[in-house]
Amino acid sequence: MTDCDVRWDITESISTITCKAFHVIPQNDTVAGYQACKPLIDRAIARVLESGWYILGQDVAQFERGFSEYVGVKLGVGVASGTDAIEVALRALGIGPDEVVFTVSHTAVATIAGIERTGASVALVDVDRDTYTMCPNHLEASIKALTRSSTLKAAAIVPVHLYGQPADIPAIMDLARRYGLLVVEDCAQAHGAESGGRRVGSWGDAAAFSFYPTKNLGALGDAGIVVTNDHAVAERARAIRQYGWPADSSPSQGGVRGGHISAAPGINSRLDELQAAILNEKLSRLDQDNERRRCVADAYHKALVDTPLILPTHRSQAGHVYHQYVLQATDRDALRNFLQKRGVGTGIHYPHPIHQQPAYLNRFFGCDQLPVTEQLVGDIVSLPMYPQLSDQQVDTICETIQAWICLQ
Repeated sequence: MTDCDVRWDITESISTITCKAFHVIPQNDTVAGYQACKPLIDRAIARVLESGWYILGQDVAQFERGFSEYVGVKLGVGVASGTDAIEVALRALGIGPDEVVFTVSHTAVATIAGIERTGASVALVDVDRDTYTMCPNHLEASIKALTRSSTLKAAAIVPVHLYGQPADIPAIMDLARRYGLLVVEDCAQAHGAESGGRRVGSWGDAAAFSFYPTKNLGALGDAGIVVTNDHAVAERARAIRQYGWPADSSPSQGGVRGGHISAAPGINSRLDELQAAILNEKLSRLDQDNERRRCVADAYHKALVDTPLILPTHRSQAGHVYHQYVLQATDRDALRNFLQKRGVGTGIHYPHPIHQQPAYLNRFFGCDQLPVTEQLVGDIVSLPMYPQLSDQQVDTICETIQAWICLQ
């Protein structure tokens, strides 16, 4: 009997036992995240419900202070979602129609949806093959190409810190300053990640975070925040999130007060007290949870490093927080099917670049210059990744993958 045969027998036994006991390993488990701090969350929810103050109250103010301090900036403005955070941050910086914002196509649709809601146009930049994040060399080439061929003004960059991996933000900031562009970091998947000894979100003119339930710091619903060191930007963001009202306007106990004057067009995007209370409780666990994610990633790496799979890399002088553990497999769908039949869930983040999706076909500058982006989508697969994964579950996942490789 070969080593592969032995490994196959072991993996089959483990997978059979796991499935029979209904201990299927999901790609993400939000219930486990809730159970991990259930008493604290339940008490926080009860306290808010009993207070009668549900919009822009003390919990929102506390979270705005606490999270911005965690990131390493002065100011935070809570909003209703990460998509809104991108829109509000860009609008607070003055970005709008007849201007162009550079970003990537290998990201969640929310990135581009937030940009387009400002009225600005989108220019797409290819990603780095190893880190999946914005390629600075291609960014500079895209800036130059746009300047030569378009009457629109290059105005801003939205780099995405993807999968928990910081983009090369020092290089991007250098290009931004050289070409006179503003920067809004999309940090939706990188709470606590670092680059050059600074947390992501502290580099740009502003940054946008999402607290969707699956994020490293997740609410129990939609939530987001804009962070910045610029007081004027924060004041404009506070006005924009609430109908363009003056920033000192706030709802009353009985509901939103009438009589306010909208100084500029705004939207309704307020982080509510319930989600803020939950986030206040979970923020203290974020570093601990991120460390567990790194431990899971390290176990994956040690088990799979000598296989044909292409594993995620660490950018030099950067702290990855593994929102997702994304590897590449040349027969990705076969691997996923094999794992699914044995009780291991996987995901694809993201199966289609945004510029190839029906709503966005042929709409963006640079969409014909994205070879790396287009190559990656056929190979990437996300393994289970959340802090509550047990060592036994991680071992089962790795052994099942090794069994699949032996069959190839």
